[in-house]
Amino acid sequence: MKPVEIHTSPLCGFCHAAKRLLTSKGVSFSEVDILAAPDRKAEMIERANGGRTVPQIFIGDTHVGGCDDLYALDRSGKLDPLLAA
Repeated sequence: MKPVEIHTSPLCGFCHAAKRLLTSKGVSFSEVDILAAPDRKAEMIERANGGRTVPQIFIGDTHVGGCDDLYALDRSGKLDPLLAA
């Protein structure tokens, strides 16, 4: 399984929803709280091609996007193959 990294904020409902989906699939992920580690925000923005909102989700080298993008991948049946590849 590819490594999954999610950049979050503790007050973000979309962040919690994205983490719930990943957890329900048994996916372990590393979490970067950009409020606790503000020095990592610039890195997130660069990796997310300018994306400044949270969550920003990365599966391996692939930038998935945010929570809605993650759920759309799951609904289309493309999330599991991306995780497994």
